[in-house]
Amino acid sequence: DMGYALGVTEPKPRTAALLLVGDELLSGKIEEANMVVLARTFRGIGVGLRRVVTIPDDVETIAREVSALASSHDVLVTSGGVGPTHDDVTVDGVAKAFGVPVDLDPHLVALLREHYGERCTENHLLMARVPRGAALETTVDVRWPTIRYANTWLFPGVPEIFRLKLPVLVEKLGRGQAWLSRAVYTQMDEGALMPLLAPVVASFPDVAVGSYPKWADPTYKTKLTFDGQDHARVEAAKAAFVALLPAGEPQRVD
Repeated sequence: DMGYALGVTEPKPRTAALLLVGDELLSGKIEEANMVVLARTFRGIGVGLRRVVTIPDDVETIAREVSALASSHDVLVTSGGVGPTHDDVTVDGVAKAFGVPVDLDPHLVALLREHYGERCTENHLLMARVPRGAALETTVDVRWPTIRYANTWLFPGVPEIFRLKLPVLVEKLGRGQAWLSRAVYTQMDEGALMPLLAPVVASFPDVAVGSYPKWADPTYKTKLTFDGQDHARVEAAKAAFVALLPAGEPQRVD
């Protein structure tokens, strides 16, 4: 299985990268929608999305980025470029990255012939191309296979189909410790909050603290977030910050 262990929860947080493939993303013709969905899915199973790269439909560029991202992260997801048209070259790029040829997978050929029936053409069968040695991942509920080579998963770019395939990734990777996120809303601006946040950040290096100003919202001026995989520490960091706030604050805690 390419030496890649699935379903193993490492003691340290697992890391992931997302490679978005498509000229249409870089030209602005299509608005990218898969990154935020994948990031939230990963957080729910204890995987941290650490890098997102957007590149054109070019085999050499795909190969270079796949090689770099797959070797530096536990999981790599590619999005886009797996259809039957001339600009769908992600399979070729992934195969080149791992130094293997591209084959027509008999199982995918059979599925495509069954799906398209008499309308099935040689062009349809291009969607059965896989890097040699790739696994075809399915679940009981998601029967159409997702191509995986080692730690690299090839997802379609169409957001509706991308979402439909996410349960396969979740089941095969296995659930680790999900991130907890708590939020505190205040009427204070970031400048006034800085001296209060500093000691909390210093005392809780394992909790990620974020600050997000809001304009033209009468209910609050700044939202503070506290995120981490140790839920007790997240709650403690949030409580420590709230205890430092002046009278009348916070406006709300989530």
